[in-house]
Amino acid sequence: MKTKERNLLRKAVTLANLRGAAEQVVGNKGAPGIDGMTVDELLPYLAKHSGGLVGSILNDGYRPRPVRRVEIPKPDGGVRLLGVPAVIDRMVQHAVAQVMAPVF
Repeated sequence: MKTKERNLLRKAVTLANLRGAAEQVVGNKGAPGIDGMTVDELLPYLAKHSGGLVGSILNDGYRPRPVRRVEIPKPDGGVRLLGVPAVIDRMVQHAVAQVMAPVF
């Protein structure tokens, strides 16, 4: 990985950025993903496991979980498929987006 990319990734996984991303996910509410973790469990999880999470991201060991598929009924009788990522994956996505948005 190039130095510039590595620096952006390091910015994304700072505790302050992860905490901001977690608060955003909690504020958005949403259903649990495939792992069953609720948004209310996210901040305590981050407080306890942030070191391991950051290490796995920086060492290319982080792998997002499969997305839970949900069928949402449509008013006309059909269904719309919705993918629900795991709460931790949503937090990581927000953390990266918070760092990348100013670049683009």
